[in-house]
Amino acid sequence: MNVIVCVDQNWAIGNKNELLVNIPADKRLFKELTTGGVVLGGRRTMEGLPGGTTLKGRTNIVLTRQRDYQYGDALVVHSVSEALEMLRQYKEDQIYIIGGEKVYQEFLPYCDHAYVTKVAYSYEADTFFPDLDQREDWVITQESEEQTYYDLEYYFYQYHRK
Repeated sequence: MNVIVCVDQNWAIGNKNELLVNIPADKRLFKELTTGGVVLGGRRTMEGLPGGTTLKGRTNIVLTRQRDYQYGDALVVHSVSEALEMLRQYKEDQIYIIGGEKVYQEFLPYCDHAYVTKVAYSYEADTFFPDLDQREDWVITQESEEQTYYDLEYYFYQYHRK
């Protein structure tokens, strides 16, 4: 499985249920990687997607404790074990974990590849992604040249579990 995330220099991912930054090239990469695949996210993450509905061209899976929850054409699961059971029917390299914080923490142990956009800035934040640079079981396998969006610098990284 894959994880895909945009973080600031402190591995922050959000504040008050909002993304920290909106970078068009990051969104393009997200779309390019996930289209035709499966995206799994928590309820708040999925409800915060652009257009207020599921992502087109992908199988959308929502993880929520709400038993009667429905969201567009998304498949709904209520536990990590239920999600993992459902994900068995898909190719592992086509599955992308898209957040939020708790979902990332719960599914990172099942992921072998991470696509990380790192922004060279520190935002006010209340949600974070695990710092892969501090984990001995993850290694950077690819790093882009410096990218810029107005005056914001960022980089695309790929990590792989050792």
